[in-house]
Amino acid sequence: MSPPSPHPESLRSRAFEITVDDGRETFNALSIEHADCETEWLISDTVYALENMR
Repeated sequence: MSPPSPHPESLRSRAFEITVDDGRETFNALSIEHADCETEWLISDTVYALENMR
């Protein structure tokens, strides 16, 4: 069995600072999206730099 080949899909990421409760709460979020399809995306309010995850 051979390892799966990498997908040549184009991904994009965006960072957000989101404020709620009339400005009382602010948090950061990261969105990772498939560039060619608006229905394929992931958003997380737990943001880590990739180099810190290793």
